[in-house]
Amino acid sequence: MEEVQREHPFASVEVWAEDEHRVGLKPILRRVWSPKGVRPTAAVRPRYEWVWVYGFVDPQTGRTEWLLMPYVDTGSYGAALREFAKAAGAGPDRRVVLVVDQAGWHRAKDLAIPEGLHMVFLPVYCPELQPAERLWPLCDEGVANKLFDSIGELERAVADRLVKIKDEAVRRLTRYYWWPKTNQNAPAFTRS
Repeated sequence: MEEVQREHPFASVEVWAEDEHRVGLKPILRRVWSPKGVRPTAAVRPRYEWVWVYGFVDPQTGRTEWLLMPYVDTGSYGAALREFAKAAGAGPDRRVVLVVDQAGWHRAKDLAIPEGLHMVFLPVYCPELQPAERLWPLCDEGVANKLFDSIGELERAVADRLVKIKDEAVRRLTRYYWWPKTNQNAPAFTRS
């Protein structure tokens, strides 16, 4: 964050995290309470169609940006980055440091990174360092123990759930004590 601020002294700098999560027609099963002596049931009909949830989070504020995509690959990830850059207002006056894991599509040589985004890679095999990993139980809660007839129906259910997730709940889950803090009181600079 400090390096980006030095390179762009008149821009504001924020730190976000991003991760992807697969949700599909193969049901997510959770434990449920039932009366003593009654065996709980959940309808399942496993099918192997998936939708990918791209989750961007600012752990300091709890603000999230979500994108549902049919695939996870370099092309889809580039499209997700473009949409996120627009939503976050990334550009010459606002820089976003994006913390990601080292998935192949994050490090692809042909990945087009939009103006204003700066990628920072976590060490390999360290999901506990990625705040965005903690978004997925919140996402899954809306579709657990439910049977969906089509991928479109599942996408609508996931989208409805993501809209209902509150910033404060996200902030409590993702704001690690060591996460860099954006200086909210930084002086506003103007270009001359």
